Amino acid sequence: MAMGTALDVAGFLSEVEQSLEAVLKEGTRPAEQGETLVAAARHLCLGAGKRARPMLVRLFGTMVGTRPGPLLDAAVATELIHSASLLHDDVVDSGMFRRGRPTVNARWGNIVAVFSGDLLLVSAMRKLTAHDPRLVASAVDVVEEMTRGAIAEVEARGDLALPLSQLRYIHEAKTGALFGWGGKAAALLAGDEQAAGRFDLFGRRLGIAFQIADDIRDIAGTDEGKPQYADVQSRTPSLPILLAAQGDESLRRKLRDAWAFSALSPEKVKELGNAVAASGALQSASRMVEEETSAALAALGPSARESDAGRELISWAERLAASVQVKKGAA
Repeated sequence: MAMGTALDVAGFLSEVEQSLEAVLKEGTRPAEQGETLVAAARHLCLGAGKRARPMLVRLFGTMVGTRPGPLLDAAVATELIHSASLLHDDVVDSGMFRRGRPTVNARWGNIVAVFSGDLLLVSAMRKLTAHDPRLVASAVDVVEEMTRGAIAEVEARGDLALPLSQLRYIHEAKTGALFGWGGKAAALLAGDEQAAGRFDLFGRRLGIAFQIADDIRDIAGTDEGKPQYADVQSRTPSLPILLAAQGDESLRRKLRDAWAFSALSPEKVKELGNAVAASGALQSASRMVEEETSAALAALGPSARESDAGRELISWAERLAASVQVKKGAA
């Protein structure tokens, strides 16, 4: 298998895409044996997404010299697990669009979305069975953790008194756990158990920072787009919303009263989103991204700077933190 240069991440991700295509190959089963599920899984999984998780697996593996074939299987498994979680999340959230296209549940219905997600999870585990048996066991643990995080997020909806520690648990379970598993898997495949622990912790802290950054962009907007205020609309107590509500009793009451209604007008959503942005919560959340990123880099260790892959991991983390820096007084 041609892997190219040490940091040929684009070439590696092309191989990930080809492997996903092979896993989800159409026409391999009669219609009565699940072809609809395969078509639905392909709709979500192929040709879309940034492939951040396989990219991280590639960099982790390059740092410790993981063999190309097993590393590719681990990278594909992370994307399959991630895609399965998105399919299930869209059912929970009644999401109609993802990545600019109708969601699977919008196109085929909730039943197909749930079972196609299950199919992707099975496919991920099958990818790992030929390798170190600890990979399957640890992947199952991660799926369990992600599931517990997802239900904790659902139970937290509308709760403006949610402890920040509980929100951090949700971020780590839903996002950080899989980031960390990608590093752990790459290291276990290389027989480096010490690196497995460091990589797992790095990924978990980076995943928390990644999720907080996403919450900030929802309120602050990005260079490419305006704020979406999706968390205000869905009554999701994101970090900026919690910080704003817990720091301003008047704003907390406004959010509580608005979330008591079954539907929020676009005008009300924008009004509340702007109030959160003006509260100073974005600056506080941005500092927490920096703190989590710094902790991630500390877990990775200073020796990471000795390799191109390690330096790229460090740069990726630093760019994440820089992308959500909010100047004092900005709204």
